[in-house]
Amino acid sequence: LKPHFEGKPFDVTEENLQARIRGNILMALSNKFGHLVLSTGNKSEMSVGYATLYGDMVGGFAVLKDVPKTLVWELARWRNKKASWDLIPEEIIVRPPTAELRENQKDTDTLPPYEILDRILSLYIEKEESVEEVAARTGFDIQLVAKVARMVDRAEYKRRQAPPGIKITHRAFGKERRMPITRGQ
Repeated sequence: LKPHFEGKPFDVTEENLQARIRGNILMALSNKFGHLVLSTGNKSEMSVGYATLYGDMVGGFAVLKDVPKTLVWELARWRNKKASWDLIPEEIIVRPPTAELRENQKDTDTLPPYEILDRILSLYIEKEESVEEVAARTGFDIQLVAKVARMVDRAEYKRRQAPPGIKITHRAFGKERRMPITRGQ
């Protein structure tokens, strides 16, 4: 790709290559040894398209597909309390979330903090509230809520290509919430 990218600045294209290479390696191991690759994306990331097609979205089953990020953290802490040791290292739970595709990257470079994002997503997706209703109910800036809603609408094409997963919420993507893939374009 070097000759094609020459003179172009480094951007998400190169970042996504890293995730896609990892996805190819995992799928090769799956093919060779007959194992099922589990996709790591959660509902928060899948909602706004914060995932790489054929990268971290690769897999045959998405265990966390309908689990918001804040609930993932709660479940990790709950699991550790039930174990006699930190099965999931605490530093993984408390460190700032990152896609780890570039140096010093944090999810909050692109997204609002997950506590805010998950609240917006819950009202916009689960309760089917409008941008104006979400902003009024939460007190969040209407421009932020509108940005998140646009991200959700634009990410429909990615969600259509995601592996199946467990349904735990009232409105899981797929059957309960399915929009035209061109809706947010």
